[in-house]
Amino acid sequence: QVQLVESGGGLVQPGGSLRLSCAASGVAFSIASMGWYRQAPGKQRELVAGITDGGSTNYAGSVRGRFTISRDNAKKTVYLQMDSLKPEDTAVYYCNRGPPSLPWGQGTQVTVSS
Repeated sequence: QVQLVESGGGLVQPGGSLRLSCAASGVAFSIASMGWYRQAPGKQRELVAGITDGGSTNYAGSVRGRFTISRDNAKKTVYLQMDSLKPEDTAVYYCNRGPPSLPWGQGTQVTVSS
């Protein structure tokens, strides 16, 4: 059974950092491109960062230089290190394949506010 479980979100002040994790099961993880997505209230879900099976990365312009995506194939886990967070980063964050093709997990809420 395919399952994606995101964790690591929370409330953080502007300029702070968070590290998100996404554990995958039932997926051929090591050969899959993976991505982090986010959905803010009233907005469509958008791709934030992606990483190929070979480790190449890409980022949305709004987060480039602040966020870093990485993966651990042995643990079937993908990470998102988020630094210099801004209020506009507030959203529910999800992981999935890139492009998304798996059932969505529950996501993890990130709130950036003073």
